[in-house]
Amino acid sequence: MTISRRLLIFLALILSATLTLNAQDLPQDKKTSQDYMAIAVEVMASTRAIDDARDQMVLAANYDTTNIKANFEAGHMHIESIGKELAIKYFLRIYRQNPNYRFDLEYWIGKSYQYGLKFDQAIDYYTRYKNKLKSKAGYAGKDKVEMDEVDRRLMECNNGKEFLANPKPYAITNMGSAINSPQEDYAPVLTADEREIVFTTRRQDENTSPDVADDNKYYEDIFVATRDGANWKSAKNIGNPVNTKYNDSNLTLSPDGSLLFVYKDEGGGDIYVCEKNRDGSWGEPTPLPGIINSSARESSVSITADEKTLYFASERPGGFGGSDIYVCTKDSKGEWSRVKNLGPKINTELDEDGPFISFDAKTLYFSSEAHKGMGGFDIFKIELLNSEKNEWGDPENIGYPVNTPDDDIYFTTSKDGKRSYYASVRDEGLGYTDIYVITAVEETKKQPDVVAKEPVKEPVKEEPIKEPVKEEPKKEEPKKEVPKKAVQPIKYLLNVVDAETKQPLDAKVRMQGLKDKVVVGSVEKGNGAIEYAIKSTAAKDYRITVEKEGYIFQTLNEKIPAATTEEKTIIKTIEMRKLVVNAVSILRNVYFDFEKASFKTDSYGELNRLETMMKQNPNLQVEISGHTDKVGSKVYNKRLSLRRANAVRSFLTSKGVDPRRIKTVGYGEERPIASNDDDKEGRELNRRVEFKVLGN
Repeated sequence: MTISRRLLIFLALILSATLTLNAQDLPQDKKTSQDYMAIAVEVMASTRAIDDARDQMVLAANYDTTNIKANFEAGHMHIESIGKELAIKYFLRIYRQNPNYRFDLEYWIGKSYQYGLKFDQAIDYYTRYKNKLKSKAGYAGKDKVEMDEVDRRLMECNNGKEFLANPKPYAITNMGSAINSPQEDYAPVLTADEREIVFTTRRQDENTSPDVADDNKYYEDIFVATRDGANWKSAKNIGNPVNTKYNDSNLTLSPDGSLLFVYKDEGGGDIYVCEKNRDGSWGEPTPLPGIINSSARESSVSITADEKTLYFASERPGGFGGSDIYVCTKDSKGEWSRVKNLGPKINTELDEDGPFISFDAKTLYFSSEAHKGMGGFDIFKIELLNSEKNEWGDPENIGYPVNTPDDDIYFTTSKDGKRSYYASVRDEGLGYTDIYVITAVEETKKQPDVVAKEPVKEPVKEEPIKEPVKEEPKKEEPKKEVPKKAVQPIKYLLNVVDAETKQPLDAKVRMQGLKDKVVVGSVEKGNGAIEYAIKSTAAKDYRITVEKEGYIFQTLNEKIPAATTEEKTIIKTIEMRKLVVNAVSILRNVYFDFEKASFKTDSYGELNRLETMMKQNPNLQVEISGHTDKVGSKVYNKRLSLRRANAVRSFLTSKGVDPRRIKTVGYGEERPIASNDDDKEGRELNRRVEFKVLGN
């Protein structure tokens, strides 16, 4: 059966099931739950379309919360795809009803907490599972996770707590819609002058193939974009002969942009290279000559600026683990020779991948599932001490928030080392996986260190002159240095509570600089309390986002004074409102281009939080309303406000939210919340999008 026919059958099943259902009847329905589960099972039996199967399995789990199998599969499919932390909900449902459903159930709960950065809770459940393993050492079922893997997860969680409390000062910025799409975009590589970027995408627009792969997504294509000053032009398909009707992905560019290395599934997975022609087109990809490709998989590559040394990842026999990183150099004839494993400082019993050598050839960046990581692949850097002897320093984790408990891989840096690029699934993403630029942020305004003042000496009174007495010369004592007082981070204690009961809530909270987007270090104190360490020595605006299933998410801006040498604690309480009928909230951070209904890049964080809230609360039905200021005619403003409300609705439905759960309306200038006479602040407040709870 071809993939096209399988998808037609899948769509027919979805349609027949949907037509018999009323979206308002989502409360418990065992028959409907079984129907949706059958669809999900059929999808996975016929295809690899896990995203489609997951959405149906989630419906099955929500229509019958006692359907243990559907809830486990809904959680497991989240772990295997996207929204990994959302798996907690489904696993805990099972645990409350039947904690012995699977031997490894506590392990899966721990893993989903780990993905959600809830490391203390993850450690709790991993420890419960570890104790079960100790008490039943002879257990040999298929649902057993071995002790060494559990110990690895516990270590990752402790690392994660450390990294979360001490994040690196990185600003991570989405590269925007010129580069990113609603589908997967990843593996960015750039020329040395950063004027050209090449990356892999699975977008529909301009895809070489009109068909989809067996996961119901478009095939991988390689796209390219160039920069005009500070702005990137819209990315374009790199075209034939590089792209074919099937999967094609880029690996790296030579620094001058004349060579493009690509991956093909030939020979178990090989590295190919193509040259740029004088007219800017690309030649036919050919297998990399020499001894780099083997019968095993070669998955990634990086080349030095002089094009004489090449680093690559390979699964060939004789390594330390599944995938290792190797180096190869050119001989006097210009041929690739002398392949060497980079050794145990870099390679481990687990997988290493995604090497990138800096432009000065002194620092290697790579991803590893081992070393001091916080889960999945983490990005590390290591210094080359002696290339002839293959001597390296110690690997260093580049830290949170670049690294997460999910896979972080295929990292590249600019020539001057001031910027880096990689792909990740983040709150502010336009789609599935987006490409981001990472910039190290330094304090621009620092207060001088405070030095203790020496006591002021009283003026000496003159005495009558006397005959000098001969004395031995006194030795000058060395001047004592007065110790400088260190700047003390402000302790910002945030308490999250229910607005009505005032009971503490365990919520997902994030705090970062409003302008520079630098994440603030945090430590969970329990009972809904999180302590942040504010180290900025200048007053600064911060953005705080709070999410909790069953509640309206909040996005707040907070100005916090500068940290000084004096200890200071600020306590703030955030009250969360439940999703009750007629509750209204403003989407304060959804921005549109002037007189348009298209979103600006900064809108996607808020839109993604709205999507998460809709998916976490499957009974929720909302009205999305658009509002404008008084500039322009009433008729025009009403139409514009409706277009903007519909844009939010389209975003949600494109992410799988049932359109019948969303009503849209445009109020134009009818419902101001501030004076339109205020040229800036008032009118800006009136240009907004709101959601209102119609049912839950």
